Parts: sequence; structure tokens; C-alpha cells
Amino acid sequence: MSSNVHLNVYMKALFIIMKLITILTIAVAIGCSVVSSSSKTVDLNNIMPAPTPDKVAASKGLQTAVFAGGCFWGVEAVFEHVKGVTEVVSGYSGGEAKTATYDQVSDGDTGHAESVKITYDPSKVTYQQLLFVFFSVAHDPTQLNYQGPDHGTQYRSAIFYTDEDQKKTAEAFITAIEAAKAYKSKVVTQVTPLKAFYPAENYHQNYLVLHPDDGYIVVNDQPKVANLKKQFPELWVEK
Repeated sequence: MSSNVHLNVYMKALFIIMKLITILTIAVAIGCSVVSSSSKTVDLNNIMPAPTPDKVAASKGLQTAVFAGGCFWGVEAVFEHVKGVTEVVSGYSGGEAKTATYDQVSDGDTGHAESVKITYDPSKVTYQQLLFVFFSVAHDPTQLNYQGPDHGTQYRSAIFYTDEDQKKTAEAFITAIEAAKAYKSKVVTQVTPLKAFYPAENYHQNYLVLHPDDGYIVVNDQPKVANLKKQFPELWVEK
């Protein structure tokens, strides 16, 4: 009787241990998948030459670019380290002012995308160079209405152009990427006019800098920043 009890206890313990091993194996596999996706880079340097900033651009003054590529925390963090960028703000574009709040946008039915507004000096960095960064390390432009673990139209890939020059540059860039078959899948990035940009709540701004050890940041966004420094050393600046 006593030996049977011990045997039952042993079998239950063994079952629990095997179950924990299975769960941990699945978790590690999922984690590796996320890390692999986040840290992936695509070399677009041979797609088309990036124009060099010149003195003529300086006469235009500071310019604005608005991109959407998944959670704005990581996209913001990447562009904050790009030479010539003077300010990056996380926010919302694509919908109405009355629905430009995180709680509403998170429902995925407002038309908004989590976006970043980049203010830059065109005498130091061109719009096309920003596109190189956007398509190479800031996000994956082949993921339709999601980025990594974040799903919904609010995480779509989009370029909100401010004028016809930006529109033509963005469309030409995407055409060149597709022609070169740089990605295994089709680029799904939307190119649409910027109607308005609404800054996100204060706690979203500078999120990576303020929360560098946050689990989501470590897995999904820190690798992007590291890849920027590795792939674009000529554009990298410390902050």
C-alpha cells in the first residue's frame, strides 16, 4: 500500500515536470521566433543610390516625415539615433482627432495607425535616407496589418507623405524594392497623404529611453536600434 502511494506521487511529479518542460520549450521557441523577426535586417544599399544632402537642401529649413511601422516605441527609438533628426514624436495618423487616444486606437477600428513624426534637417539627412532606415531596420514592410507580436490595422505599415516630392520618392523606393525582390514577400506599405498627426500621450514618448529593461522593449526594439548602428554607421548618432 505504501509503495503504491509513493509510486503515484512519483508519477504525478514526473507528469508535472514533463508538462513544465513542454511549456518552457514552447515559450523558448516563441521567444526565439520573436527575436529572429525583430532583429532581421534587409540590405537595401544596392537597390538605389541614396542622394547625399547638400547645401541647397539647407535653404528649405527643417522638414517633416511621418511613418507607421508597428508599435511606435521602436520606430521612435530608431529614428532618434539618426543623424540630422532633431525630434521624433510618437502619435497617431489616419483617423479623426476625436479618436486619437491610445485606448480608442487600440481597438483597431479608428483608421489610425501608430505613427512617428520625424523632424529632420535635409542638409544632413535626406528623405530617401530616412526611407532606407524605415524599410531596412525600423520594421518589416511585408507584414500586413501587424508587426511581430502586435496585430491590427493600427500596426500597419504606412508612409504619410506631406507633399508630392515625398510621395514620388516613396513610391519610387517601393517600386525599386519590388523590382529587386529584396523581400521574399510583397511590400504592403501604404503611401497616403498626411491629413493630420496627433501626438500620443506623454507616457508613450521616449519610451525606450525611459524603460530600457522593459521585456517588450528588450525583445522587439533594442535589436532594431542595434541594427541601425551596425547597418548605417554613417547615419548613427549617440543620444
